[in-house]
Parts: sequence; structure tokens; C-alpha cells
Amino acid sequence: MGYSVGQVAGFAGVTVRTLHHYDDIGLLAPSERSHAGHRRYSDADLDRLQQVLFYRELGFPLDEVAALLDDPDADPRAHLRRQHELLTARIEKLQKMAAAVEHAMEARKMGINLTPEERFEVFGDKDPEQYAEEAEERWGGTEAYAESQRRAATYTKEDWKRLQAEVDDWSERYAALVAAGEPSAGEAAMDLAEEHRQHISRWFYDCPYEMHRCLGDMYVSDERFKAFYDAMRPGLAEHLRDAIKANASRHTS
Repeated sequence: MGYSVGQVAGFAGVTVRTLHHYDDIGLLAPSERSHAGHRRYSDADLDRLQQVLFYRELGFPLDEVAALLDDPDADPRAHLRRQHELLTARIEKLQKMAAAVEHAMEARKMGINLTPEERFEVFGDKDPEQYAEEAEERWGGTEAYAESQRRAATYTKEDWKRLQAEVDDWSERYAALVAAGEPSAGEAAMDLAEEHRQHISRWFYDCPYEMHRCLGDMYVSDERFKAFYDAMRPGLAEHLRDAIKANASRHTS
């Protein structure tokens, strides 16, 4: 007998009203009807609904979705390949934006000024305001950035002094460790890397180990961050990056 409209709405996470609308415009007409005339959806209907929702998630308007799905020459596998490519591109874009937010937070914490080009390079040649309303509605901004902003707004002058005192103390101890020739994968270096991660989590935003790894890479790849750490002791940036990776491995392996 197939599936009722209520069941399909539950499966797909959409409303019954949405399914009725899709039926009304001919985008997804159920293949069957019960004796009482109620909509019944087949497995093939569910496949089509999945395709519709994939394209809708990717921002395609309903008329374009219908045109794509009703193309008699289209291969169902081609739809999946296309959607996979589009989703992969979106994921890469969001990952770059997340990295840019982390970069901006670290730069602000350390007093490093990003150039105008660096502030906006993540958007490429797109105007982010063109999709700002939709982005705000669907994504709302990253949790780490929001948390960092919230915490920083509450700090007093004394809080900032304590924060800086922690940074200065850690910097002296790490510079001494490098000067003494301690290996980056040694216990002492990994302990200070863990202290570095906890400092970020305590004062700014939750910094899990994978995020800490990314920050460590940035401390070497970005010349200004590298200069910041190497000013404590030549070679410290790379030493810290390696210690961060070693520390993450010992806690996550």
C-alpha cells in the first residue's frame, strides 16, 4: 500500500504541507491512492523526494529542480554525482570560512592586524551580503566565534591583565624549553602545548584537539604568527606546531 503522507513527512523531516505543495505543482505526485483517496508514496517516490531535497539544500529553486529531475535524458547516477560534487564544493567552502574565523580570532587575540585582502579573501569574488539573510537564517555564525565574542565582551581590565600574565608566563617557560633542547614530542613540550590549548579554551572558545592542530599549522604557515612565536625564541613556532600535534595524538589515539 506504500507510505502515507504523514509517514513520508516523518521520514524526510518535512511538513505534510510541503508534500501537498510538491504534489500541487507536479514536482512530486504520489504514485498511489488508498481506497479512501489518500496519498500513498512508493519507494520510487521516496527516491525522487530525496533528489528534490538534495537540490533544495543546494539552493536550487523548485522550477529548476523539476526541470532537472524531469529531463528524459538524465541518468539517476548523474544526479547523484552532480549533487556529490556540489556538496563537496560547499563543504570545502565552509571549511575555508571556518579556518578564516579561527585565523581572525587568533589574530585579534595576539594584536595582529589582518590586511583588508586577508579579511575578505575567503569570499572570493562573491558578495556575501547577497546571501547574508539566508546564511544567517540557516547557519547563524560559528559557535566558536560567537563564544569568543561573548566572553571577550565581559572581560574587565583586570581580566585582560591576568590573561596577558598567563601568556607571558607560558612564553617564558616554552622559550626556556626550546633553549634547553627539549624535543617537541617530549613530555615537557606536550604538557606546555596542552596548557596552550587549555588557555584558549578557558579564555576564548572551546578548542578541541583537531582545531588545535589547525592552529599549530597556521602558526608556521602564516608569517606574522610565525614571527610572533619565533620572537620568543628562534624556531619556536615549528617546535610548538610539532608539540601540538604530538599532544593531540597522545590524547586522541
